[in-house]
Amino acid sequence: MLIVGLILAALAAVLHVYIFWMESVAWEGPAARKTFGIGSAEEARVTKSLAFNQGFYNLFLAILALAGVVVTAAGSTAVGLTLVLSGTGSMLAAALVLLLSSKQHRAAAIKQGALPLLAVLLTALGALLG
Repeated sequence: MLIVGLILAALAAVLHVYIFWMESVAWEGPAARKTFGIGSAEEARVTKSLAFNQGFYNLFLAILALAGVVVTAAGSTAVGLTLVLSGTGSMLAAALVLLLSSKQHRAAAIKQGALPLLAVLLTALGALLG
């Protein structure tokens, strides 16, 4: 179960790296504008610095979770699991904030939070049982 949790944590991290890319690199492009509901090029320009900063938050959470997976695999279980659960737990908390604060973004919050939720549950259960 722990291995599945770690795989899900890695997948959540990959998703958050993609979100970083969309927010911090490709914000003004058509794919990011469509994904995030940005209606015009002007709106994208105005919000670019906010998205840039937010993208880096997503990147840092991904790095935290991936570092935890690597450290756990290397045999430092306590440190690794702390990193994995900190990263994925923060991803999940951010998704919950989005879910509860914006009706129009609930689908995005569910997509953003599904992998971290499963990663937290299975990693924690795997650590407790194994």
